[in-house]
Amino acid sequence: MPLLTLYPLLFWLSGYSIATQITGPTTVNGLERGSLTVQCVYSSGWETYLKWWCRGAIWHDCKILVKTTRSEQEVKRDRVSIKDNRKNHTFTVTMEDLMKTDADIYWCGIEKTGTDLGVPVQVTIDPAPVTQEETSSSPTLTGHHLDNSSEGSQAANYRPAAHQAQPPEAQCPPAPHLHHIAAAFGGRLALGLEDDEAPAESGRNVPRAGTAAAGG
Repeated sequence: MPLLTLYPLLFWLSGYSIATQITGPTTVNGLERGSLTVQCVYSSGWETYLKWWCRGAIWHDCKILVKTTRSEQEVKRDRVSIKDNRKNHTFTVTMEDLMKTDADIYWCGIEKTGTDLGVPVQVTIDPAPVTQEETSSSPTLTGHHLDNSSEGSQAANYRPAAHQAQPPEAQCPPAPHLHHIAAAFGGRLALGLEDDEAPAESGRNVPRAGTAAAGG
C-alpha cells in the first residue's frame, strides 16, 4: 500500500488512539434511575477547545449529546450535562435519571480542525435495587387479599336466618309427653268453647219461651 494512502488512515485512527492528549475511563457503571459521572483528562494546550460527549460505537457516526461553550460554564441538554475545568485539564460529563437503554459506547472528545480527538467509554446500567416500599407492597397486597377472604367468611356467617340451616335440636321431633299435654290442653279448650256457646243458645230460647207464655 502506498505511503500516501497510509497517512490519512493513521490520521483518522489518531482521533481516538492518542492517549497522551485525551484519556478517560474504559468503563463506567451506573444504576437505573440513578446518575453517573465521567471525567475525561486532556493534556495542556487544549484548554480553549470545545469538548463534547457523543454516543455510538462507530466514531464517525456517534451522536453528540452535549458540548461545552467557550467558557467553563456547565451546559446541560436533557439528562446530560458537561463542564470544563481548564485549570485541572479535565471535563466532567454527568448523566442523570439513567435508563437501561442508556447502556452503550460513548466518547469523550475534543473538537479541533480536521479529525477530532476522542476516547471511547463503555457505559453499563444495572437494574435499580428494590426499595422498602416495593418490598412492603407485596405483604400489603397479600394482607388485603386475606382481609377480603375474611370479610367474605364473615358475610357468609351473617346470612339471613331464612338461609341458615336449622340446628339439629330444632329438627328433632317433640318428646312424646308433649303430645299428651297438647291433647289435654286442646280438650280443655274445646270444653271451654262449648260452655261459652251454651248460654248463648239458652238466651236465644228465652224469648221464644216467654212469647209462648204470653200467648197462653
